[in-house]
Order: sequence, then structure tokens, then C-alpha cells
Amino acid sequence: MTLSLFEIAALLLALSGFFGWFNHTVLKLPHTIGLLVMALVASVALLALEYAFPALGITDTLQAAIGQIDFYSTVMEGMLAFLLFAGALHVDFSFLRSQAWAIGLMASLGVMMSTFIVGTGLYFLSGIFGMQVPFI
Repeated sequence: MTLSLFEIAALLLALSGFFGWFNHTVLKLPHTIGLLVMALVASVALLALEYAFPALGITDTLQAAIGQIDFYSTVMEGMLAFLLFAGALHVDFSFLRSQAWAIGLMASLGVMMSTFIVGTGLYFLSGIFGMQVPFI
């Protein structure tokens, strides 16, 4: 049994909606943690179902369905814009403005320090492994 991409998308959307509703009404966990926990439980339940009834071929069906998805284009061209938009809706601009100096310092000095630390580490590690990489 193979699933079309439309059926896969519909199934994932329905499961996500059900899990979100179940988390909101029953578990009352933070949204991301609740979905993660329920996805873990659903995965373990599918594995147990496959172990109990191997003739159903759940693993083969799911592997074939997941194999049809191009995750790079799905995430970069499909989901990323929605995720960024959803994240931007929850930004508190007054708090962001009050933290402008800290954000500016971390964005500039933090990036320079991180670049220096990673570059220095790569320089010394490459020397240990016999590859000479110029420090600059």
C-alpha cells in the first residue's frame, strides 16, 4: 500500500490537529513539548503494533511514504515561511526595544568571539591531524 503525497499531508495535518487539541484539553503541556511527547508515544505505539502484527506491514508502508518526501524543499520552500511568520507574531517589540544594547552586543561581539574561537580551534585541530590551514 503506497500513500500519495496528498494523503501523507492530510494524515500529518489531521494528526497534528488531533494532537494539538488533545494536548490543549487533556495534557495541558506547553505546545511544543506536548506535540513532541505525543509524537514519541505515537511512534512507540506504531513500533509496538508492528511488533505485535508484522503482517500489517506498517513499517514498509511508512518507509515508502516517507521516502517520497523531499524534506529539503518541503522545509525550505514550504514550512519555513509559515514558521518564521508564526514566530514573528509572538515577538514583544517593547521588550525587544528595552534589550537593544544587550542584543546588539551579543550580535556583534558574540559573533566575533565565536568566529575567533571556532577559527582557533580549527587551526589547532587541523595541525594535530597533519593538515596545515592558515590561521587567517
